[in-house]
Amino acid sequence: MSNERNEDVVISSRVRFARNLRDIPFSGKGSEKAVEKVKKALAGKYAICDFDAFTDAEKQSYVEKHIVSREFMQRKTPHALFSNKDGVLRIMVGEEDHIRLQAITRGFSLDEAYKSACKADDLLSSKLDIAYDEKLGFLTRCPTNLGTGMRASVMVFLPGLTLANRIRPLLSQLAKIGIAVRGIYGEGSEAQGCIYQISNRETLGITEEETISKITEITTQVISLERKAREDLKKTLGDKLIDRVMRSLGKLKYAHMLSLSEFMECWADIRMGLSVGIIKELDLTALDTAFAEVMPGTLSARSGCEQSDAALSLERAKRVKELI
Repeated sequence: MSNERNEDVVISSRVRFARNLRDIPFSGKGSEKAVEKVKKALAGKYAICDFDAFTDAEKQSYVEKHIVSREFMQRKTPHALFSNKDGVLRIMVGEEDHIRLQAITRGFSLDEAYKSACKADDLLSSKLDIAYDEKLGFLTRCPTNLGTGMRASVMVFLPGLTLANRIRPLLSQLAKIGIAVRGIYGEGSEAQGCIYQISNRETLGITEEETISKITEITTQVISLERKAREDLKKTLGDKLIDRVMRSLGKLKYAHMLSLSEFMECWADIRMGLSVGIIKELDLTALDTAFAEVMPGTLSARSGCEQSDAALSLERAKRVKELI
């Protein structure tokens, strides 16, 4: 299975800019003032979300869907979330930096995400006094973001390389050339469901365009390696791989209860089965939608209350059947 966005390997693409306002301290003490300034700059163009009015489950759901970061969710100082009409672009105000704007697009589409992020960045820059230095570039609270203040990343699904025990050598090689590889929810998270985030480390001494080009080139190579690993597994495992995929499909179709770890394992098997032609009747978009919709916070938010692990397992099994 392949398409122009390479969705069999690349789940999504993201471009994020870190920006600060020159006349407000970077310590977080001026976050209320930052919110008001950004709100005025975006008036009529972006919808503001009253994040403080959300329940804990609703906030967790936003993290699970990669709309906001964990740090933003946990902020006690004033903070706000702005979104454009199609939901591609979100702007967090009052996170580590005054402004964290990010564009997320489906599949391997870094150029598209970059254009969306630049459009929002240009709008803010035309309305606000952004902290910038001729030598250091955009000024950020953490020195590792100095320069462009940009992170370009792709969320990749690598079951072939993972099952073939080729993932560690790959991660080691990427680290040597300044590429960060993290788990599904970014820094400090695990690579659940064979999902990894590949992004740039360098932001100083490199242009935005060079970063996009570098991540694009590396991702293209990773796609090729992953597809070969999948085909190798299909040849070497044969019926064992088919049996594994079909058992996972059966579990999602008929299980009365599903723990999160069980779902993640089955989801990864089925998604790989789709990519190598073992399964043909399922829709990839529906499968990926199910992934986001059965996370703990999202399930609890949907029910309107916090739930026990057992209740979540019951609801997860039911929800999976509805979605796929």
